Amino acid sequence: MISDLAGGGPKTFVLDLDGVVYVDHAGVPGAGEALTALDRAGHQVLFATNNSSRAVGTVIDSIRERTGYRAQAEAVITSGLAAADLLRDDAETCFVFGSEELEQTLTAAGIEVTRDHTLATAVVVGLDRALSYRRLTSAVLAVRRGARFIATNDDATYPAEEGQYPGCGALVAAVERATGVAPVVCGKPNPPMQRLIQRRIEHLEVWMVGDRAETDLALADRAGWGKILVLSGVTGPDGTLVSSPRPHYTINSIADLDRLMSAETHEAGG
Repeated sequence: MISDLAGGGPKTFVLDLDGVVYVDHAGVPGAGEALTALDRAGHQVLFATNNSSRAVGTVIDSIRERTGYRAQAEAVITSGLAAADLLRDDAETCFVFGSEELEQTLTAAGIEVTRDHTLATAVVVGLDRALSYRRLTSAVLAVRRGARFIATNDDATYPAEEGQYPGCGALVAAVERATGVAPVVCGKPNPPMQRLIQRRIEHLEVWMVGDRAETDLALADRAGWGKILVLSGVTGPDGTLVSSPRPHYTINSIADLDRLMSAETHEAGG
């Protein structure tokens, strides 16, 4: 159910992180104040990130350090958690082509993790900033041998201070090209992530705040949520990368959210 942002009762806001709340190691100016204002107004704030390289505790620390906002663990959903949720009941032994914190996320959820690709019945690929050809080869060999191929997400890039850095999707593409096998993708806008978010939602009206049309806005479109695009991340200040789905509202950054919600009239999509 979607109504005018300026009125109605409490809402749930699902916010992306990279490019929305912070960019690289710096908080988006005004992000902490905007998040605090949502809390004070009685809205629920959830964070949904496709970045699987960090465990929930690290994500919480990053939000607090960069914005001053004190996020709670139950408000954070990562694509690593979505992968763990997908695998939880399947008794898989996973080789992780990703970060140590992704391994920790899976292990904490009861998933068996192995460093020996010959024992793997599943391969989970996440963003791996310490990637090596050897680890790529291990992932490829396991998938070619029949291991289930799981991608935490397939974002081609993510926003950083210098520009767009290669994302998890770049690693996923390498494994897919070398094996000819398409992965099951867990992150936004796919069903594993949507299911995990839906379990945390408290209010009937939900708004997604993101910087990517193909992930954030697409998830909101599929779920029937409101769509707010920010221009502080991947899309950029001119909005030229947005094609479909179109947002209900476009703002420069999360700092403009309070103004948008308090306005008596505003133009959708602009």
